[in-house]
Amino acid sequence: MELKIGNVILPNPLALGPMAGVTDLPFRILCKEQGCGLLYTEMVSAKAILYKNKNTNALLEIKQEEHPIAVQLFGSDPDIMGEIGAKVAEGPCDIIDINMGCPVPKVVNNGEGSALMKNPELVEKILTSMVKKIKKPVTIKIRKGFNEENVNAVEIAKIAEACGVLAVAVHGRTREQYYSGKADWDIIRQVKEAVSIPVIGNGDIFTPEDGKRMMEETGCDGIMVARGAQGNPWIFSRILHYLKTGEILPPPSKSERREMILRHLQMQVEMRGENQGIREMRKQIAWYTVGLPHSAALRNELNQIDQYERLTEFLYEKLAD
Repeated sequence: MELKIGNVILPNPLALGPMAGVTDLPFRILCKEQGCGLLYTEMVSAKAILYKNKNTNALLEIKQEEHPIAVQLFGSDPDIMGEIGAKVAEGPCDIIDINMGCPVPKVVNNGEGSALMKNPELVEKILTSMVKKIKKPVTIKIRKGFNEENVNAVEIAKIAEACGVLAVAVHGRTREQYYSGKADWDIIRQVKEAVSIPVIGNGDIFTPEDGKRMMEETGCDGIMVARGAQGNPWIFSRILHYLKTGEILPPPSKSERREMILRHLQMQVEMRGENQGIREMRKQIAWYTVGLPHSAALRNELNQIDQYERLTEFLYEKLAD
């Protein structure tokens, strides 16, 4: 089940989609332990690195156990993207990925993220600059198109391949859709048929069955799980098991969820300190507890707790099988 991207060998075809405020170091390690084949950092601004913004250091921190891992950069200036991509590639990452999918207004209004899909000529300049200067594999993450009137994932993927990009991840929604509606997996199939580099399919993978169906329907080489992994690192071990055996593992029990939350909490507190670590975990715990009885009341209570020991006791009390 290995997947090769240039000279980087992934143990399996499952990738964790980069998500701002979610795919930080602790969460990535948990997903890796569950069998995720390729991790991505949160997206990092090339300009912020250029101007030595201190917040970028934490985003670029990588631990030994995370490999293989891609750093995802965003920006729109070909020279800056090439220069910063080369500089970041000197660090511990295995792959440099370029974000052409982020739909957030402040990114798009800057001509970055999914706005790049409106400008194929600029895409070509950025990719040419980066591939020339970066000694590690360069990959891209794109959307179906900017909107339904401009569906050009196939065109952008072909440009990328011609520039020497070594893999493309395709989210089957337009920028206009954000994360609403249904992902169009057919566009992933069209990209797969148009290029010979690996294609990673992304969008609406929430269960092991979704993962298998994505591969069968699109012929994609890899599967990227993003929102389906929020509060659910087990999705990777469950998809892998299903792909290998055809058997669906049961979802995690309450106590398994609790142990994962406690481990995640401990890592967040070690990394950020007690106050910030607990604040950061609130949204994560909300995701971990979705679907449990009385989960809304549980989350309300959780949000009042700001001490690590008290929160640990509370989780033991509330999340027993």
